[in-house]
Amino acid sequence: MFDVAVIGAGAAGMMAAAVAGQRGLRVVLIDHARRLAEKIRISGGGRCNFTNIGTTPANFISQNPDFCRSALSAYTPRDFLDLIRKHGISWHEKHRGQLFCDESSEDIIDMLRRECDAGKVSWRMPCSVSEILREADAFRLATDQGPIEARRLVLATGGMAIPQLGATDFALGIARQFGLKVVEPRPALVPLTFDPASWAPFSELSGVALEVCVRSKPEGSKATSGRARGAAPAVFLEDLLFTHRGLSGPAILQISSYWNPGETIHIDLAHAQDLERELLDAKPGSRQQLGTVLAGLWPKRLAEQLLATLDAAAPDLATRRLADVPDKMLRRLASRIHDWALMPSGTVGYKKAEVMRGGVDTRGLNQKTMEARSVPGLYFIGEAVDVTGWLGGYNFQWAWASGVACGRALAG
Repeated sequence: MFDVAVIGAGAAGMMAAAVAGQRGLRVVLIDHARRLAEKIRISGGGRCNFTNIGTTPANFISQNPDFCRSALSAYTPRDFLDLIRKHGISWHEKHRGQLFCDESSEDIIDMLRRECDAGKVSWRMPCSVSEILREADAFRLATDQGPIEARRLVLATGGMAIPQLGATDFALGIARQFGLKVVEPRPALVPLTFDPASWAPFSELSGVALEVCVRSKPEGSKATSGRARGAAPAVFLEDLLFTHRGLSGPAILQISSYWNPGETIHIDLAHAQDLERELLDAKPGSRQQLGTVLAGLWPKRLAEQLLATLDAAAPDLATRRLADVPDKMLRRLASRIHDWALMPSGTVGYKKAEVMRGGVDTRGLNQKTMEARSVPGLYFIGEAVDVTGWLGGYNFQWAWASGVACGRALAG
């Protein structure tokens, strides 16, 4: 008999187990993987983007957007920095508040392992759980290492992103088993794909990258669907990358978390310019071809392809002299460059997604403890719940914060 069984030895699971163990509870940590914390290991190119110093609730998506406030305020990025300083881990800020290990992601994994050991956490790994039953005031787990009984149970098995590392929908299945609602899961922070026929002209641009401003809705509109209902559209200024199948890069990964099938995304390809004014001012007497003018903004092949595609009425725009292009056509071209509207056909799926959006409906959980309101003693933390962070360390901060909130509640 244990006080607490935690299923899932990732970021959130190890944090919750360590906190509860160090507060005197008998904790067992269970994971089906043979190698500990693979998602931490590969994150940040092997250096783990372990948090973002600017984390706020606004950096998260959920159908219940206020849910994350309590945990995030009770355990901040600076609290996590205190922990890594305690363990002598050196770090640096790379970009827009994103914090990375100087050496290796292994430093974070080793730290969490030592924190669990300090709490005398028992390990069962690799160990698969085949059945969970609730009997009286305890949970009985059937595992391939024999039965385990615990008074309280924490699900920290994450989402379905990167199944090649062992990701599954285990937590969602347990939530449904106990009558909790689940928000439809989908890949998030994931490249977007487009219809092969319509994308064919752009597939040759694979590898071309540029900074863009991407929106979930046209500028000036209000969001009317999904998690952002009634709020302003999501807007990101990041790099975009052309691929053979569609678009990737940080800008697209960010907006993918807000995108729903059948919706368009809106890309400003010249966010730093007032393109209409610049083209009209440069027009008088110009002998340059329009394609050459725009090649000053982007790689020439991108400029030529955009000119051939954005205005079907004038497919020869790239070779026309700027002075010969009517003002009306320049205005229309500038408008389309500042608002390139595209409708993705889908995503590349969980294999390339960094996280899962959706998950256990947080309206069925206590925001301070992560406990299921209808099932006393059952907790869900981390990526398994419907709280999805932006790219840049936010999802790790949610793992730490939700894990600490749960660990403290277990011992409270």
